[in-house]
Amino acid sequence: MPLQLNIRAILKRKAPHVHVPDCVVRYLERITHVKQMNAFLRKHPIERNYEFIKFVIDEELGCSASIEGTENIPTDDHPVIFVSNHPLGGLDGMIIAQMVNGKRNRPLKVIVNELLMNMEPLTDLWAPVNKVGVLSKEQAIKQQQMWESATDVLTFPAGACSRLQHIDGKWMVRDLEWKKNFIQRAREYKRNIVPIYFEGHNSRFFYALAYIRKMLGLKLNIEMLYLVDEMYGARGKHFRVHVLPPIPYTTFDNSRTPAKWADYVKKYVYATNYTSR
Repeated sequence: MPLQLNIRAILKRKAPHVHVPDCVVRYLERITHVKQMNAFLRKHPIERNYEFIKFVIDEELGCSASIEGTENIPTDDHPVIFVSNHPLGGLDGMIIAQMVNGKRNRPLKVIVNELLMNMEPLTDLWAPVNKVGVLSKEQAIKQQQMWESATDVLTFPAGACSRLQHIDGKWMVRDLEWKKNFIQRAREYKRNIVPIYFEGHNSRFFYALAYIRKMLGLKLNIEMLYLVDEMYGARGKHFRVHVLPPIPYTTFDNSRTPAKWADYVKKYVYATNYTSR
């Protein structure tokens, strides 16, 4: 029996004591394209990992990507940390993972929101982070094992997809603050960092919703509910991905705090490439 997504079951699992009205469930099913996704899952019941990603990108969405700077992807066996801006909130991660797999031919884990663990064909690639709580003991152990292994790691240090921001008199799609965790891991596990810049943006509706939510003082990231809709809205698009020269882990000395080093890497990623609107 192929996997089928069930919004009500997911809500029940995440919030067992909350009653969600039928009208809300139906709306969530519509904006998360459950019918389309389930039809796709029925058509591809056995594909997993990179094979599944290929079918999503090529067949379901009809997207393509060109990669610049592939010579900057290390060819040795030492595990690295790939860090990227996060303009799309999902599709960008799949495209980068596919790109890295084609060049490194070694295990890769992508640090993602725990909610993505509901997409079972990709769970072997995901390393979940709980954005609204703490990791379970089992998940924490698996993450520790990941860092201690020879597995490459892809992370989006902002922890959320980019937002439309007014910077230096221009409206730009930029990440929020990059968290320092990847700097700490680079130091601790002696992993060089491979920075990536991904060109792309979501819809005006997405950014307007995020702006209004922020103006109202709402902490709940309600725009995240629309990320699947944004992914389907990217049908037929072509994306450009830039791989920048690696940064040795020895760069991150005590001359700056980990938070300031994280901001340094973020500025390095955006130094010559940025998306403006």
